[in-house]
Amino acid sequence: MLERDEYTWNTMVAAYANSGRFDEAKELFEETPCKSSVTWSSLISGYCRHGRPGEGFKFFWLMQLDGQKPTQFSLGSVLRACAVSGSLQGGEQIHGYAMKTNFDHNDFVVTGLIDMYAKCRSISEAEYLFAMVLERSNHALWSAMITGYSQNGDAYKAMECFKEMRKQGIEFDEYSLPSILATCAAVSADAFGAQVHCCITRSGYAVSAFVQSALVDMYAKCGDLNSAKLVIEATDIDGVVSWNSMIMGCMRQGCEEEALYLFKKMHGRDMKIDDFTYTSVLKSLASTMDLKLAKSVHCLILKTRFEAYRLVSNALIDMYAKQREITCACEVFKCMLEKDVISWTSLVTGYAHNGLFEEALRLFCDMTAEGICPDEMVISSILSASAELTALEFGQQVHGIFVKSGHAISTSVGNSLISMYARCGCIEDADRVFNSMHVAGVITWTALIMGYARNGKAKESLETYNRMVASGVKPDYISFIGLLFACSHACLVQEGRMYFESMTKTYGIKPGPEHYASMIDLLGRSGKLAEAEELLNQMSVEPDPTIWKALLAACRVHKNLELGERAARNLFKLEPMNSVPYVLLANIYFASGKLEEAAKIWGLMKSRGINKEPGCSWVGINGQVHTFVSEDRGHPRMSDIYSKIDEVMRLIKKAGYVPDLSLALHDVDEEGKELGLAYHSEKLAVAFGLLAVPQGGPIRIYKNLRVCGDCHIAMRYISQVFSRHIVLRDSNRFHHFREGVCSCGDYW
Repeated sequence: MLERDEYTWNTMVAAYANSGRFDEAKELFEETPCKSSVTWSSLISGYCRHGRPGEGFKFFWLMQLDGQKPTQFSLGSVLRACAVSGSLQGGEQIHGYAMKTNFDHNDFVVTGLIDMYAKCRSISEAEYLFAMVLERSNHALWSAMITGYSQNGDAYKAMECFKEMRKQGIEFDEYSLPSILATCAAVSADAFGAQVHCCITRSGYAVSAFVQSALVDMYAKCGDLNSAKLVIEATDIDGVVSWNSMIMGCMRQGCEEEALYLFKKMHGRDMKIDDFTYTSVLKSLASTMDLKLAKSVHCLILKTRFEAYRLVSNALIDMYAKQREITCACEVFKCMLEKDVISWTSLVTGYAHNGLFEEALRLFCDMTAEGICPDEMVISSILSASAELTALEFGQQVHGIFVKSGHAISTSVGNSLISMYARCGCIEDADRVFNSMHVAGVITWTALIMGYARNGKAKESLETYNRMVASGVKPDYISFIGLLFACSHACLVQEGRMYFESMTKTYGIKPGPEHYASMIDLLGRSGKLAEAEELLNQMSVEPDPTIWKALLAACRVHKNLELGERAARNLFKLEPMNSVPYVLLANIYFASGKLEEAAKIWGLMKSRGINKEPGCSWVGINGQVHTFVSEDRGHPRMSDIYSKIDEVMRLIKKAGYVPDLSLALHDVDEEGKELGLAYHSEKLAVAFGLLAVPQGGPIRIYKNLRVCGDCHIAMRYISQVFSRHIVLRDSNRFHHFREGVCSCGDYW
């Protein structure tokens, strides 16, 4: 151009600024011979529009130093920047300037102020400004207030504001409608949403893809999938946002198959599928467990190059992990160029949910080494993994990491901490975590009830249940599992019957196999085998292996051969390769003097290739696990351990311990039986603990099977003679031995 006037210079500055080409915009701005308020406003608007509010503010103040007065459009641009960035202080400064320059009466500026205050969570200031406007004929003003209420979670005020707007005859536009529809969705106000839909239809905005998407989303979130479908079918526009909302709606309603059908339909119509579509579909696949279809979708993701989207890759990891395809989840994780906390959390949680607890702990260490700050979800998962492994020290370290992060203990993390400490035998620590929590739901209370029960504190377990009910929290299915477990292991027959009956009569909870197993165990331990059999015959569910094992164990204790044979026969059918029923039945035969029948059972085991699981005990000291089996000779300090065993056995015999030879091998003499008992894995472990754990510290022993009866008696004497706290967790529960007494009250 040979001649460039003010208009052309301003047009070019605005074009570069609005395109985000700020170097060129500034260069052209500097060359502009006559900078007007429009020139300055064009540059300021560009910066604010592209998320660079700091530079927008800088030029706003430079504009005034240059002698130019900001226009309503300059103020509007800066206010939008404050709203997007959440800069309340900056917005208040602009408000002050607007008042000084009388722009606080300009509808455009007031609308910007209302929007800014609402987005900065100062809704009362927005309300005040709105109330001060005398003439409210501008629909943008009303839209800003409705959107403000909606974004601040006050759905009912938003709906009242919309009704008042319609009452005053103010027309809405397509940009204000999504806010009121989102408000209806937030509180499931589908009736009000349907009225808004009628207004939309009369106004002609139903053809807008923007409005259509909001309608579909509103109906889907309100659970009205049929109306959402009708909205989609009523228009020729295939909007991906609408279809995404529909798919997500199906997901929320548990209609995963319908969600996948819609995805296939989208693909068949060659619609533009985006990252949100894939994420929703992968969530559906995680629930349906359709691996073939999952891999087909994964192939499609690779073809369309959406694997580069972190959101999609994270969803892939989660989907494969939930389908128990952890190898595939790992491959997706390894191929990711940029991993965020969700990526790590998805894989750590996947390992934990698939029983790969050690791998979960290792990956968590890698995550923290990479400088990734763990979120609440991964903390909860890794605490659960620590509980499964009884990795107390690791769990304590994770607790320390969370405390150092400065976050308050949330309900999910608190629940996991209670469960971890309780399952690692530190019930006092679990109690401390419980007392530090501000909100305790049924899961929190149940975790403590179960923790006390498994740590042999039946009285405290029942007291915690009574406190829970008194606080207004209703027990659930799991609560009664913990409660009945406590009753069964403390032989509280009357209390157990009362709680069992209250399940259905008071709370309408149908007993499951776990509840029946605890009741049969309780009655069996108490010698009430006839009542246990009667309950078994009256059960509303089919007896599972846990129930028959409880009955068989009681028959072994009380030498009830006939009922024991019935229980064993059922277990042979349900778990043909499990050695437990064979061993228990053989022991019942032996105790009844039926040596030939006992030998037949051992022969049957051998012919079927069933091996008895060997007893194994382990002790964790300074991050290292020391494992022992019966008569073990492989430990580096075995000579010291056996010397300690000899000392232990000598001292506890003086204190009154008498070996229970009925629990020893049957084909050796009495001296051999006594030696065999002395070298059980539990006793080797406690001997090593006495050598390695400093005086005053608890000796923590873990066993894969139930603790031997003779070892249980010996532990009581060892705790008394050596003045040590011994914590023994067997396959069933914790035993805390202190001063010759066990927490189980010897109802082990």
